[in-house]
Order: sequence, then C-alpha cells, then structure tokens
Amino acid sequence: MTGWLEGKRALVVGAGSGIGRAVVDAFRTEGAKVAALERDPEKCERLREQLPGVAVVEGDAITRDANERAVAAAVDAHGGLDTLVNCVGIFDFYRGVGDIDAGDLADAFDEMFRTNVLSHLQSVRAALPRLRAGAGPSIVLTGSASSFYPGRGGALYVSSKFAVRGLVAALAHELAPHIRVNGVAPGGTLNTDLRGLASLGLDGVRLDDTPDRAREVAARSPLNVALSGEDHAWSFVFLASDRARGITGETVRPDGGFGLGAPR
Repeated sequence: MTGWLEGKRALVVGAGSGIGRAVVDAFRTEGAKVAALERDPEKCERLREQLPGVAVVEGDAITRDANERAVAAAVDAHGGLDTLVNCVGIFDFYRGVGDIDAGDLADAFDEMFRTNVLSHLQSVRAALPRLRAGAGPSIVLTGSASSFYPGRGGALYVSSKFAVRGLVAALAHELAPHIRVNGVAPGGTLNTDLRGLASLGLDGVRLDDTPDRAREVAARSPLNVALSGEDHAWSFVFLASDRARGITGETVRPDGGFGLGAPR
C-alpha cells in the first residue's frame, strides 16, 4: 500500500465483478473510502459480506434514481464524494449491422447505448453537485480498446465505446477547471462477467466463457499479455490520484499495445 488515494471518498458504479470489483479493491488498498452501485442482487450481497466497510446500493445505473441513491449513500457513509468511477458495460459479441435483424436493430441500439453511455451520464449528473464540493475531484469512465479501433466488437459496441471516449473529452472541457475527467480503455480482459445484449438473446452469454480466451487475448497484443481487472485497476488509481492532477480529457489504454498491431 502506498496511500495514493488516502483520504479520497469514491463511488464505483458497476462494482460487483470484473474491472469494477478490482477497482473497489485497489482503491481501498490505496486508502480510499468506497461506496458501490451494483445491479445484481447476488453481487451486492457478496460485496456486503466480503467488504463490510463499503456502502453498497442495489440498482440499475441507467436510471436516475439508482445513481442518486448511490451518491447519497456515499456521502452519508463517508461525508462527501471526491471520485466517481463508472465500469458499467455490455457487449454485442461482434455482431455487424448485417448480422442484426432489421426488426431488432432499434431495440439493440437503445439497450447498448443506454447501458454503455447513458449509465455514465446518469452517474456523472447525480454525482456532480457533490464532486464540486469534493477535494481534488475526478471522474474516471470505462471505455475499451474499441474506443479507438474496430474489430474487437460489433457495430453497436464499437460505436458506443467511441461515444464514451467523446464523452470523456466533452465532460473534461465542460467541468474544467474544477473536476478532472479521464477514461480507461482496457483491451481484452479476463475474469469478467461482461455479457451480451438481451435484445439479441445474448444476455446469458459471458465473454469470459469463450473457449481458450486467455491464449486468444494474449496472441493479439505485441506484449503477449492477457490482462485482468486487477491489472487495469491501477490505471484508475493513478487517474483518481492527485499525482494525475495535471491530466484531464485523456483516455489511457492498458491493452498490451493492441493498437500497434498483432505481434509477428
């Protein structure tokens, strides 16, 4: 423990598994007091059992109500809010526009963008008044390697993640100089509960269940690494810390060098 987040009060949205859970653990290790918003009741119960010092709110991050309740719980538990992290996301399992039935397209679009983009906006809007009163406040949103490159998701996923990168830039410009806003764009991630779109019948499919996923993820990056949520969490720690006080509007890419092309 180095205490990079000592005294910080954070809310992690989508905290029950994968990157979100890893962020909760890393923030607490670095001295932050943490509250959590999670949709899945079983994950909420697990958080309460394993981390009794974390204020846990059950609710859907795409809604105003859930985010406002989570912000209130964070403030009630810790006296204020300095950092907001949103790790909510959903996947389309590489469906191109030609792979989606014309009758399903509008519903799939709405589900993807409500989950991957609106949830971030709802969290930011709910947290904004409290962040403005916080100490060295910051926001960190979760993008993807697909925020920069096609090919690692389908048409809806990639476009939603480009939207998250645009949201980071727009919010950083709007909220400066008082609140820093940055993003983390992980590459393929192991030990995640990322699932597919219910509107396409994919909500029971987990990306992590893809056969031989660790080898496939490592093979497409020059560093030949298959990263986990725990690996990515330290990018969130740095961006939330005062050591990053001169950084805003940026999206860092812990993706093993994916954008450089596949290794020879």
